[in-house]
Amino acid sequence: MIIEICALDPLTGPVLQKVAHACAAAGGRAYLVGGVVRSALLGEIPTDYDMEVFGLTEPQLLEALRGMGVVRPVGKAFGIYKLGGYPIDIGLPRREHKTGLGHRGFAVQTDPALSLREAALRRDFTVNALYMDILSGDVIDPLGGLADLHQRRIRHCSEQFAEDPLRVLRAMQFAARLEATVAPETVALCRGLSPEGLSAERFGAEWEKLLLKGRRPSLGLSFLKEAGWLAYFPELEALVGCPQDPRWHPEGDVWQHTLHCLDALPKLRMDQSGDDLTVALAVLCHDFGKPLTTEITAAGIRSPGHEQAGLEPASAFMQRLRISKRIQEAVLALVATHMRPATLYRDQSSSAALRRLANDCGRLDLLMLVFRADNAGRPGYHDDSAEAVRWIQERARLMNIEAQKPPPILQGRDLLVLGMTPGPAMGSLLRAAYEAQLDGLFEDYATARAWATAQLKRPQGGPNVQLPVED
Repeated sequence: MIIEICALDPLTGPVLQKVAHACAAAGGRAYLVGGVVRSALLGEIPTDYDMEVFGLTEPQLLEALRGMGVVRPVGKAFGIYKLGGYPIDIGLPRREHKTGLGHRGFAVQTDPALSLREAALRRDFTVNALYMDILSGDVIDPLGGLADLHQRRIRHCSEQFAEDPLRVLRAMQFAARLEATVAPETVALCRGLSPEGLSAERFGAEWEKLLLKGRRPSLGLSFLKEAGWLAYFPELEALVGCPQDPRWHPEGDVWQHTLHCLDALPKLRMDQSGDDLTVALAVLCHDFGKPLTTEITAAGIRSPGHEQAGLEPASAFMQRLRISKRIQEAVLALVATHMRPATLYRDQSSSAALRRLANDCGRLDLLMLVFRADNAGRPGYHDDSAEAVRWIQERARLMNIEAQKPPPILQGRDLLVLGMTPGPAMGSLLRAAYEAQLDGLFEDYATARAWATAQLKRPQGGPNVQLPVED
């Protein structure tokens, strides 16, 4: 099998070939390895390139790269260099030995004399241990990765896999991204590992890849359950076996519902990583409150108040993954309001109710995506969610609140014109004005000003005035 790198990437391909020729002239051989080869074989355009150069020492490699532009170390302990201005990392084959906990607990020694097979054994999965000779375009498969890629199978390269437990989460996200199953022997190996010594940042990075790149996220989470790693994510483990009323959820328990919801995400992504991550986390966390609130009665199975009950476990989950505070706040607002679109449509609620929802959820457009995923997570149940989405979106668009909270009509400068001086009283009146606006007491500047004028003519705390009390 041959890959035409210049045809695949006309911009970076010639640079890769230039580097490969320079290495060959110095007595070495340059190969692309890992995700770039896997992506090329799947017909995808790579976004970055990992190159491994055999047969050259580190000084010889740097000499060969002289004149190629800025070459700077990005992993000096691992013998890895970046070619300035290009998405190219250039490294030497190396041996690794576990010396302690975490991803930094390795002793690394570069060895230009390693064979391709020996170098491949230190990698995580066989589908990431495929090499491509840059000059010939030949794909070299030392560990059977081509067959595994064809059969959509994730299989570890060697027993060295167990030296880095983060690879369990890498298996999770690769299963989702490649729509693959994890080999039984790899699952068995993962069962004996724990996340001890791993940083939360590395945890979060793998979860983000699952949520942002996974074609079938359910496969990744199903593997996590099979490998016994749900115990390290108790908010998810609690969903397993949590019952739902089959009249509304024929798919089964909350765990199965969540898996179906996550598999709806690829069609809802907007290629805006922050928004897509916000929606994906909200979908993942939206029913975290059900295990805390579910009750079985003669009338059926209910989970009253699960939206609010889910905020604490959702917050704990995201904090452990080091999700940014901004995204956490946006996710929690969506979790807290994810049931309200259905109620609003069912009751054909007023414009005031829609304004309230837009204010509370932060972004109605994102809430609608969560709502759509939630309803897609009930295969076999036919509802009118599509019509509800259209009804809400059309009204929100007319009110200009589809992607923002209702902007306050009255500002501090407007109250200054009316004779108020800055201070606590002005702040109280502005908050009261915004509440009145949400309630529909005024919808334009003229009526807002008239409302404020009326409030200023009344004694604070009078019968027709609802001013928030300062703390």
